[in-house]
Amino acid sequence: MRVVVAGGAGFVGSHLCDALLARGDEVVAVDDLSTGSTANLAAAREHRGFELVERDVTVSADVEGQVDAVCNLASPASPPRYLSMPLETLRVGADGTRNLLELAGRHDARLVHASTSEVYGDPKEHPQREGYWGNVNPIGPRSVYDEAKRYAEALVMAHNRTLGTHVGIARIFNTYGPRLDPRDGRVVSTFIVQALRGEPLTVHGDGTQTRSLCYVDDLVAGLLALLDADATGPMNLGNPDEHTMLDLAHLVIAATGSSSPVVFGARPADDPERRCPEISLATATLGWSPTVAIGDGLARTIAYFRARGA
Repeated sequence: MRVVVAGGAGFVGSHLCDALLARGDEVVAVDDLSTGSTANLAAAREHRGFELVERDVTVSADVEGQVDAVCNLASPASPPRYLSMPLETLRVGADGTRNLLELAGRHDARLVHASTSEVYGDPKEHPQREGYWGNVNPIGPRSVYDEAKRYAEALVMAHNRTLGTHVGIARIFNTYGPRLDPRDGRVVSTFIVQALRGEPLTVHGDGTQTRSLCYVDDLVAGLLALLDADATGPMNLGNPDEHTMLDLAHLVIAATGSSSPVVFGARPADDPERRCPEISLATATLGWSPTVAIGDGLARTIAYFRARGA
């Protein structure tokens, strides 16, 4: 296939580009590089079947030539990034998603939309299943991301029901691995960089809040399975292995061999208390489940940061 990956220079997007190329697909990465980086595409750019188009999909998502599939990963994804770009985040969820849906429609192509576990907000149901409608503060600071993704899901389903656009929705839970930006505020990269530098690991609140962390290779395998399937979803993609943030801090300290202490700070507004996916739908429909244990995934991620002098 010839696949358009919007947000292809980002953390997950670049790994998806690599996986598509590795299985023989051609890839057109579309990215405005506002949060992505061409450095993430160093391996992809060695392939003859790869093309990078620097473009803002909120303005245009047009791509020349054949398009067999579209993967929409175009959005800031870490809290510091989307909080610093609130209007841009809302715009890419609305106008960017619409433009990519129209691109898919013109080419009779399948579109896989990367949504997020943030649509569940601070959930009252645990673990979170796809039928849960969520507990989102629509006017809080995080709403620029949460509601952008919720609106995008509504838009994707409206195109599917009204125009017959062939779509699939993935709700992605916390993901980590190589190519995380050490400055983007995600917990795994923040803890690793602090530990490698011998700095205190900053845990928000008392550290009892939980996240379920999925290694990026596992997530990409799930996205590819959804791309190749006929399933519409939405479908949770994440690792149900749940950890408190305090436990994660100690895991990182042990894995890096650091002597860093743990310090505690204030919780951000609307920070979810618990986050864990119910993945039986993905397992039954796609034959997918994560395979990389937290210890192995952390070791690979730490090696990446060590090699780059973090």
